Amino acid sequence: MTQPTSLDSDTISAEIPAAHRQAKYQVRFDWAADGAAAVAADADVVVWVDALADTPAPELPGDGAVLAAGLTDATAVARWILAEQVRLGRRAMIALVAAGGATPSGSTRFAVEDLLAAGALVDALASVGIDYSSPEAAAACAAFTGLRGAVAHLLTASVSGQERVAAGAGPADIAPAGRLDSSDAVTVLRAPRQNGALPAE
Repeated sequence: MTQPTSLDSDTISAEIPAAHRQAKYQVRFDWAADGAAAVAADADVVVWVDALADTPAPELPGDGAVLAAGLTDATAVARWILAEQVRLGRRAMIALVAAGGATPSGSTRFAVEDLLAAGALVDALASVGIDYSSPEAAAACAAFTGLRGAVAHLLTASVSGQERVAAGAGPADIAPAGRLDSSDAVTVLRAPRQNGALPAE
């Protein structure tokens, strides 16, 4: 499991190249704590994307809302974000941060299930009219839409899924995390800025 990294305003510095911030895009996408430092500082909504929900979210930068999401709740999360945009009365800036997996050295590795989950959310956001996405977010969306029918299999067959199988989990234990839009619940890790009131569904 990837260990979370604490991020504060001192960490998010001018040393991050401007291009890495994806600042001109409404929907941005990057990986793990370093990616969050690049794309999340000015976001109204940050989404920690972890399809297997096995990586604690780090302390994410900025003061916007923080949500957790996977494959099961992409549509519910997109609707929540749309409601938050309405509450703000302007275009909401959204940063999707994929958790990724752990390597033996402790660094973050690419995790296909988190790429697909991020893509599912980009696709769900587009369906509610939030579609000014960075190339990184668009590529995640294309991966998801191209593989939508195989998501459940890929989740089990992925490196992360096989790690769970090796640890004793069966396919039936992993399968629920791959059931697209099987949950209407939205996990709010940090309430929205201002009065902290949650937007109506």
